[in-house]
Amino acid sequence: MRGPHNIWRLIRTGATLERTGAMKVVLDQMEAPKTVRVVARTLVWPFRWLGIKGDPNMPPLTRALTALGPAYIKFGQVLSTRPDVVGSDLATQLRVLQDKLPPFDLATAKQAVEDELEHPLDEMFSEFSEPVAAASIAQVHKARLAETGEQVAVKVLRPGIEKAFRKDIDAFYFAADTIELLSPASRRLRPRDVIEHFDGVVTGELDLRLESASASEFSANTALDEGFQVPAIKWEYSARRVMTLDWAEGDPLGDNDALDAAGHNRHALGSRILSLFLNHALRDGYFHGDMHQGNLKVAANGDIIAYDFGIMGHIDEYTRRVYAEILFGFIQRDYQRVAEVHFEAGYVPANQDVDEFARALRAVGEPIFGMDATRISMGRLLSYLFEVTERFGMETRTELILLQRTMVVVEGVSRSLDPEVNIWDVAKPVVEGYIKDSIGPRALGRDLMKTARVMARFGPRLPALVEGALIRQATPQEDPPKNPWKLAVICGGLGLVSGAALVAAYVSLS
Repeated sequence: MRGPHNIWRLIRTGATLERTGAMKVVLDQMEAPKTVRVVARTLVWPFRWLGIKGDPNMPPLTRALTALGPAYIKFGQVLSTRPDVVGSDLATQLRVLQDKLPPFDLATAKQAVEDELEHPLDEMFSEFSEPVAAASIAQVHKARLAETGEQVAVKVLRPGIEKAFRKDIDAFYFAADTIELLSPASRRLRPRDVIEHFDGVVTGELDLRLESASASEFSANTALDEGFQVPAIKWEYSARRVMTLDWAEGDPLGDNDALDAAGHNRHALGSRILSLFLNHALRDGYFHGDMHQGNLKVAANGDIIAYDFGIMGHIDEYTRRVYAEILFGFIQRDYQRVAEVHFEAGYVPANQDVDEFARALRAVGEPIFGMDATRISMGRLLSYLFEVTERFGMETRTELILLQRTMVVVEGVSRSLDPEVNIWDVAKPVVEGYIKDSIGPRALGRDLMKTARVMARFGPRLPALVEGALIRQATPQEDPPKNPWKLAVICGGLGLVSGAALVAAYVSLS
């Protein structure tokens, strides 16, 4: 429940933030007024000794979230995908948030697998190892299927993790509401919206059937991608709290020494991961939203293997076309066309000046194109672009924020393999190919065919629908009689309830 009983949890959280130095970071990011800063730190200071010290080698906020445990670690990871909320510097810090936690014991994991899959473990697996990786929500074991002898990875949720996360998330909601009540300036950061986003992400990750479905869809989309693999899901050994998939054997993509020793071409790998990501985003509209080195391996044959599908990004077909035209316009340095696309898509309000917007875009693009290959960054371009569009009244689009964040991560992975990879040389053929396939005459034919199929499906109902619409248009509608007393009672009741809730919240906080 999201009531005042969460105050103790928040006191402990605040004490940890203060003790680790993260409180100042949070208040600075919120642009909290001086009065709020003084009150917040004065209230927390007496409880500072209750805070967890954490690892002093980490940045303050990362240190605090790691010390506070799984829910806070996951919250930091989700915030790292929202530079629009926490700022680019803080998002970068949170991206390196350690996701290594003590594992739970092997006997508990085996029992959880048996309970979830409803079979004795020895009948399903001839081998079942100690944990090979432990994260905030689940841990992974290496196993061997008893029936076929295949090596698999078995992901098991932590015991009681759902209940623990629910308690922390309820405290987060209470904190967000309190912050919005006490600091109106913080509302531009939409604290409650951020918690709702986090709640949705965690709810999805706590049901491994959804992650299995994501992996299956991603695998189907990318089946023909040369040099790319997605481990297959073993559906008969997967359920809500257990996910089993093929074991991914390979060298970590972040270990350049191991890649060199195995004879892999790091320049080719860096270029391929960029082109793969752009293809997934543009061609499929479904991309891996956490494509860092820890979730990528290189097989002995040079294929890139992706795993961990808890965060996936989705972009609808219309948005993909707009995004491709924007990217292509920048590649061609046609800033007027980029500006027009923003207006045509409704991203920038019509009352703004398109020519002035085009000039602002030129100020974004030209300095980047003047850089050498090692400094050109599509992620930086998107970051600058969002800054400009915000000045011209463009509202934040969550799906593009995740795309931007993932693009920055993928670029970082590519550059870590070979700093000489030229982002634009890799992106241009992918974007050109997509535009040719999705915006040209063939695309028009496909769109018309889709429209015809929809019309055909509704064909038998069209006469009745048209007749009903005409009858409603021709028949005058009488407004139902209003009961002013009933309306007054409802409004008064709502006012009393709302007022009582606000008073109770204020009293509990004072």
